[in-house]
Amino acid sequence: MIGEVLRSLRSGCPIPPRLSPYAGPVQEWLLDRLPRLGLPLDAVGRQRLGPALFAQYAGRLYPDATEPDLRTLALIFTWFFLVDDACDGPDRLPPERVAALRDGATALLRDGPRRRHPGFGGPLRRLLVVAWRPARHRMPAGWRNRFTDAVAHHLEGTWREAVSIESGRLPSVAEYVQLRRATSAAYVSYPLVEFATGRPLPDAVCHHPLLRHVGTVGNDLISWYNDIASLDRDRVTSGGHNLVLALAAERGVPVETAVELVAQRWRAELDRFVALRASVPSFGPTWDPAVAAHLDGVANAVRGTVDWTMESARYVPTA
Repeated sequence: MIGEVLRSLRSGCPIPPRLSPYAGPVQEWLLDRLPRLGLPLDAVGRQRLGPALFAQYAGRLYPDATEPDLRTLALIFTWFFLVDDACDGPDRLPPERVAALRDGATALLRDGPRRRHPGFGGPLRRLLVVAWRPARHRMPAGWRNRFTDAVAHHLEGTWREAVSIESGRLPSVAEYVQLRRATSAAYVSYPLVEFATGRPLPDAVCHHPLLRHVGTVGNDLISWYNDIASLDRDRVTSGGHNLVLALAAERGVPVETAVELVAQRWRAELDRFVALRASVPSFGPTWDPAVAAHLDGVANAVRGTVDWTMESARYVPTA
C-alpha cells in the first residue's frame, strides 16, 4: 500500500525531475573518501551506505553544482544522515548526548574547528570539519550565520524529539508538524542552494515573508512524503513521531486510513506550493536571478526528495 501511495504522489508531481551529471562519480568518490575520515566502512557499512545514494540525493537537489561542490554537498548530506541514524532508531543516543552533539556542532560552525566541545568528537566531528571548510572559506559571513542558525534549529528539534520520545508522550498533529519542520533539515538544504549556485542572497530577501512561506510549504512536502515512506520503521522506533501515526492517534482511525489522509493533505499542499512559488514578486534586476535560483532550489528539494526516496535503499516502500 505504501509503495502504491508514494508512486501515485510522484506521478502527480508537476515539478520536473533534475539530476546532476556528476552524481554517479561523486557517489563513488564518497564511498572512497569516508573511510579516510575515520568512518568504519567495512563490507556491511558499504552495503548500507552505498545503496542509500546520498550523493544522488545531493545531485537531485543541486543539479547545476560543479563536481567539487557536489562532493562538498554529498559530505554535508552524509553527515546529516549519520546524525539521523545516531539519533533516530532502536539504539538512539539519549537526549543528553544529542544535546552535546547539538552544542558541539553548532560551536564548530560558529567558531571554527579550533574550538572543541565535550561529547562531540571522533569521525562525526572530522566529517563536519571537512564538509564545512569550502563553504566557510568561500561564503560571506551573513550566509554562514544563516546556515549555522538553520543547523542549530534542526539539531534543537532533534533534541526535542529525543526528549519527547523518552518521555513516552505522543505529539498532537499540530505539535508534530511544527517539530517536523525542524527535524527534517529542509531548512538546512535551502541556503546550500546559494553555495551551489554561487548566488548568495541578502538577509532581507531571504527573510521576506513570501519566500519563507514557500520554504515552509516545501518543508512540509518533503517531511510528509518521508513520513509515508518511513512509516514501517517509525511504527517501531519513533514513539508516534510520524504524521501518519499522529493523525491516526488524534482522529482514532486505522493507520491505513491515516496514510490516505496524509496523501490527500500532501496533494493539497503541493497545489499551494505551486501557486505560492508563482506569486513571488520581483526583487529587482540585482536579486531576481538569485531569487529564481532559490525558488528552483526549494522545488528541486521537493521533487528530488520524492525521486530519491523511490531510488534509495534507505526507504524500501512496501507494495
